[in-house]
Amino acid sequence: MPGKSNIKNNPHEKPMSVDFKARQLEFAAYIRDPQKNPAPADVKKTRMAMYRELFFNNIESFLADNFPVLKRILSDSQWQALAQDFFSNHQSRSPYFAEIPEEFLDYLENERNYPDDYPFMLELAHYEWVEMALTIAKEETIIEPQGSQNFNPNKNIRLSPLAWPLVYQFPVQRIAPDFLPEQPPEQPTCLIAYRDHFYDVNFIEITPMTYRLLQNIQENIRSSVKNSLLQVAKELNQTNSEMIIAGGLQILEDLAEKGIIQVTQ
Repeated sequence: MPGKSNIKNNPHEKPMSVDFKARQLEFAAYIRDPQKNPAPADVKKTRMAMYRELFFNNIESFLADNFPVLKRILSDSQWQALAQDFFSNHQSRSPYFAEIPEEFLDYLENERNYPDDYPFMLELAHYEWVEMALTIAKEETIIEPQGSQNFNPNKNIRLSPLAWPLVYQFPVQRIAPDFLPEQPPEQPTCLIAYRDHFYDVNFIEITPMTYRLLQNIQENIRSSVKNSLLQVAKELNQTNSEMIIAGGLQILEDLAEKGIIQVTQ
């Protein structure tokens, strides 16, 4: 009959199998780097180009949103090349989109090796990542009013899980298109990043002594105010421990008012 196919199906013939994993890897390889990997033969080049542009633009946009300073200090071509290198070569361990910035840090620290990169690139990226990480952290901020009558040297204290002491070789909080240091200064930059009860992430520049004090509190959960201050005085070889305790007590009171330090007893 006209229009009727003369091809008959063989009921005993097995259907052609498809290696979906191999097809998926072929598809992903081209999406990552079309310069080194051929496109799947049975997919139109225009469609593959559209897929690739969509995937790359999503990743690049996410990086730009989370690392705005890094993007701003690079030229458009430098930024695109950086995003492309990450997109093409880094094998992410996490399937979650929100963890792309952490994957980007891993890439900068362990995979990227470009002599022309700024020497502070990793530190700047980490500094910008901290803001995002604290913003989405699941812990809640607890702020209890601390007066001098309640905050005494015998109290046990802890560092809020939403307060992170940070130390960098470069003054990352100052980096901008008009400030691009080539060498780190003699003194490191110490910061405390914390999220307040308004869900705003703040950074405070602190002294190395305050950084070590907060680090000590973080490492010794059941430590009292006095013991923490005495430990720092000992490390600094300070004979006048009373002066350290008096000055440190004022610092801790100020930090407690911001929720950075919490009294546990």
